[in-house]
Amino acid sequence: MSNAAENPCIICVAITGSLPTKENNPAVPISISEQIESTHEAFEAGASIAHCHVRDDDGKPTSDPERFARLKEGLQKHCPGLIIQLSTGGRSGAGQARGGMLSLRPDMASLSVGSNNFPTLVYENPPDLVDWLAGEMRKYDVKPEIEAFDLGHIVQAARMQQDGRLKGPLYVQFVMGVKNAMPADKPIFDFYIETLKRLAPDAQWCAAGIGPEQIKVNEWSIAAGGHTRTGLEDNVRLGRDRLAPSNAALVKRAVALCDQYHRPVATWRQARAILGLEKAA
Repeated sequence: MSNAAENPCIICVAITGSLPTKENNPAVPISISEQIESTHEAFEAGASIAHCHVRDDDGKPTSDPERFARLKEGLQKHCPGLIIQLSTGGRSGAGQARGGMLSLRPDMASLSVGSNNFPTLVYENPPDLVDWLAGEMRKYDVKPEIEAFDLGHIVQAARMQQDGRLKGPLYVQFVMGVKNAMPADKPIFDFYIETLKRLAPDAQWCAAGIGPEQIKVNEWSIAAGGHTRTGLEDNVRLGRDRLAPSNAALVKRAVALCDQYHRPVATWRQARAILGLEKAA
């Protein structure tokens, strides 16, 4: 690993997600205007990627391309240079509707390459849908962020790069702490890094911890030289008895960890260079 001071850390902020509500935490941004304002604060705090879901007028998850377009336009206006990553997650729609916004040509989009259990349901990502989503991302020049909920997803992503279904170099996010999926376990985390380096040596990686595991996985990632994700989608608390006041507060907590481990926080320009997204925002 290169010297920490020469290895900027990309901070991704997951601003809303498909589960947190105002009842969970009043700071969760639901409307497009709230999302833009919250992301702007997080961007100024140090985030260079925004992972985005949208909600309908009733606050329910949706894959509505028109809402994604409004959010994307607002973020480009108020956060120039920010890397916009749209979610193709399953809670917001079914089948190919999950990728209906890819024609908007965001910088990035999330891509789960396999299925796994969630707390109360199966997160279904059948092979034909994964291949279609990957094909749409190639078509519209959208860089996938591979969301790895299990070791097999890392293996599958490397296989898809090798056979041309995914453009390299890969960007893989380890998602740890989802109930019934992979726990936030340090030996497993270390093995994920080792496996990815072996199967896709040119890959970049990130990690996200869910709920109370967020700060722990943030620290593991930053200390190990990777990138990290924070935000109200993954965790609505700063501590056991304290709600997070904003996405920006969670970003600032990750920035403090970067300082602790002598990792500079990547600017949006550095993040774009690291990920091969040099195109102008």
